[in-house]
Amino acid sequence: MNTKELLKYTNKPKLYEKGTAVMWTDPYISQQLLQIHLNSELDLASRKYSTIKSTAEWVLSKASKEKMNILDLGCGPGLYSEIFTNEGHSLTGVDFSKNSIDYAKQKADEKGLSITYLNQNYLELDVPENHFDLATLIYCDIGPLLPSERDQLLTNIKRALKSGGILMFDVLNDNNLESKVSPKSWEISEKGFWRNSPYLALSESMLYKEKKVVLSQHIIVDENKTDVYRFWTHFLSHNDLIEILHPYDFIDMSFHEDVLPEGDIWNGNNVTFCIATNNPNETKEL
Repeated sequence: MNTKELLKYTNKPKLYEKGTAVMWTDPYISQQLLQIHLNSELDLASRKYSTIKSTAEWVLSKASKEKMNILDLGCGPGLYSEIFTNEGHSLTGVDFSKNSIDYAKQKADEKGLSITYLNQNYLELDVPENHFDLATLIYCDIGPLLPSERDQLLTNIKRALKSGGILMFDVLNDNNLESKVSPKSWEISEKGFWRNSPYLALSESMLYKEKKVVLSQHIIVDENKTDVYRFWTHFLSHNDLIEILHPYDFIDMSFHEDVLPEGDIWNGNNVTFCIATNNPNETKEL
């Protein structure tokens, strides 16, 4: 173990400084994430199934259209996509994790569901333009994106939506921001979430108050190497969301904090759902 290297990584990094490793495409970690997704009693990689079902019903009630073409971004193993499909809608699910997409495809085949699943990074989205009535991005996926990535995603969504199409997504809001910073912790394990072999995990979070950003950092040390995983999360107010969406000429924006059941700081009124409409009178191209 290189102590000097560890000391370097435990210093507070500059805002948006990248780590040395990516979690989503790691074959072992992504398999662990899939198992967490599928645990209906956990609010981690996905929410509890009862919450997923009630949220999906809420989304459809707000869209209030029949037989929609729905784009489910960050679809994971297809938990929302299957519910939407069973309600008579046409689904395209997109996710970065090959494990999740492979599982979603397998389950759709087993259940006889016609769902298009794409293993893509939604920052490089390749779907038909002006095709979708509704685009969803559920489980606070916008928050971890860097501003440039968020702009690219919104550009992609704008192109994919029909005129008058609807975008729905959720974010962690900035209520009691200081309480959302976790203390330092460490874990040593023979085998666990991060590795299939012995490792030491040093975890902490850091607040960048002026930008309302929290960094969750995990330093994973094994006998071969040290990896640093960094997850940047933006905590957004209604005004922040209006400012973010304004350049894309979304209209009829509304914000809702009554969708999820109360629980920890990642549930209940700590989560804001946003609904916005692609301006049917907008003519400029992005």
